[in-house]
Amino acid sequence: MMARPGQGEAIVLRRRIPASRDEVFAAWIDGDGRRAWMCPGDITSADVQLDPRVGGALRILMHGPNGSYEHWGEFTAFERPSKLAFTWCAKATDFLPTLVTVEFREAPDGQCDLRLTHERFPRPEPRDQYRGGWAQILIRLEIFLRS
Repeated sequence: MMARPGQGEAIVLRRRIPASRDEVFAAWIDGDGRRAWMCPGDITSADVQLDPRVGGALRILMHGPNGSYEHWGEFTAFERPSKLAFTWCAKATDFLPTLVTVEFREAPDGQCDLRLTHERFPRPEPRDQYRGGWAQILIRLEIFLRS
């Protein structure tokens, strides 16, 4: 089987978040809370629908001054409190499923070491956009957990 173009060229982001692993994991599966931090760049609000279980759907509609951006997918892994994975489809991915994996490890100081991997892009162009977007989302997640 031939690999899709861009496959294997993943975004990997790591961040130590000053909250417990359980708290950070819980934030990823709380649709109401996720509305507050799933807003990269000039996105001002997000509508979030989640069914956090393997096979469960997710839909995130991000709203900004230049329009709305829809993302959807399905949870492919749900291992509380250590791992979530879900497909991620959007116009930027040519409506093809990419894969986002979020791993949560407890740091020795009780904080959470988070690793986010986004892979299986159909072409290289969206990677930089998503790298910046996910980085901003992780900053907003940290701010949300501090409040």
